[in-house]
Amino acid sequence: MSNAYRAVGWNRQKRLYDLALWLGVTLYLGLFIMAGTLWVPSATPEILVIRATGTCAILMLHIILAIGPLCRLFPALLPLLYNRRHFGVSLFVVALVHGVFCIVQFHGFGDLNPLVSLLTSPGSYESLNDVMFQPLGFAALVILFLMAATSHDFWLANLTAPVWKALHMLVYLAYALLIMHVVLGVLQVATEPLYLWILGGGMGSLLGLHAVAALTSVRLDRDPGSTVSDGWVETVAVADIPEKCAKIVMLAGERVAIFKYDGKISAVSNVCQHQNGPLGEGRIIDGCITCPWHGYQYDPATGRSPPPFTEKIPTFRVQVRAGRVWVDPNPLPAGSEVEPAIIATDRGAA
Repeated sequence: MSNAYRAVGWNRQKRLYDLALWLGVTLYLGLFIMAGTLWVPSATPEILVIRATGTCAILMLHIILAIGPLCRLFPALLPLLYNRRHFGVSLFVVALVHGVFCIVQFHGFGDLNPLVSLLTSPGSYESLNDVMFQPLGFAALVILFLMAATSHDFWLANLTAPVWKALHMLVYLAYALLIMHVVLGVLQVATEPLYLWILGGGMGSLLGLHAVAALTSVRLDRDPGSTVSDGWVETVAVADIPEKCAKIVMLAGERVAIFKYDGKISAVSNVCQHQNGPLGEGRIIDGCITCPWHGYQYDPATGRSPPPFTEKIPTFRVQVRAGRVWVDPNPLPAGSEVEPAIIATDRGAA
């Protein structure tokens, strides 16, 4: 967490993450260029760099899009999610190198401005391939640039979380553009079935992961019980909530995280104010609910971040009856203090 905007500070975890990331990228590029030199001796160094960075960028984008559903299905992988924005910026750098080499190689020695040449070449508009191949790749690069340029929390706060989230959801549009870029370009020349199988396998794997993760979310969103006459909703058994962790339930169309800690029960909104992270998938550390995405913290009884931080989340009134948690489905204003329900007495305070 940070209560001020400042230059990015690389702690040990970030350094290890970035070191592993760039070692992987460097290793991939090096092995690809070496293999390409042996496999296609006639290929120039520029062409090998274009192919290496292009395939690397596609691979990195597949990994980025797979991290989210994988972490939802396998919480042990959550550390991969913490610095995913570093992965995204690195992807843009690799894609930019690919784009620059392409522009210089194919558009840098003519009479037209290279960008004009890119958007109007190859001069023949008799087929869809001619019209769309290169502009689609350029459009995807622009989207990746916008995402990389707005990755810092300064933009998250000033654009607001909904706008920032919508902007970064354009990654799926960039993915679709890049797939079409490959289909209308590389696959028109390299017609071997292997390339199609690789691309199709990557797409199928992503769709499968997102489908399974979506089904998991649907199960979470099922109504856990019936509203009784006094307006309270029966949710989960106290025994089913791990200590210092939460169970997520759907109440009145909103996901609510019910935490058990130190003999008490509290319920808060499941949505972190930083990047809408799932608080219920985190745990209580040093007395505070800690978001699993980036470590933002909240007092479970008040929904407020510890000073000097100012983030707040809605809270809910809770009771414990006969070993089960009952929740008032009407959220209280963000930062409202609520007396936790005491497990030992089998009756919580409202």
